[in-house]
Amino acid sequence: MTMTSSRPYIIRALYEWILKNECTPYVLVDAFETGVEVPQEHVKDGQIVLNISPAAVQAISINDEDMEFEGRFGGIPKTVRVPIQAVMAIYANENGQGMVFESDDQSGPPDPPHASGTVKKESNSGQQAKKPALKIVK
Repeated sequence: MTMTSSRPYIIRALYEWILKNECTPYVLVDAFETGVEVPQEHVKDGQIVLNISPAAVQAISINDEDMEFEGRFGGIPKTVRVPIQAVMAIYANENGQGMVFESDDQSGPPDPPHASGTVKKESNSGQQAKKPALKIVK
């Protein structure tokens, strides 16, 4: 049986969990994914890190297709739209706890980030493969 993506449900749950624990939710976004609308001047290496806390954004909506909110970048208000499949990770800025998503949602459960911010995935053979490191931007 084919099921819908669990990614939007996990993102919403982690967003709530991070806020409930009085931390700041950040998302790592693939800025080159189709449908992403973010300020391109803040994109680095094809990615952008966004603070999605209620103090930083207004009118946030996280539905099954996308995340949308009003934010300020360099003091200039902008509407940001991120398709759910473009969200690469959601985590608490203060301690890095959260989840990193695989590029293909159907490939299995995602790996959580380690405290250092570097993510490693254990393969079946016992060897570890490095993934891109999360970089916290303040």
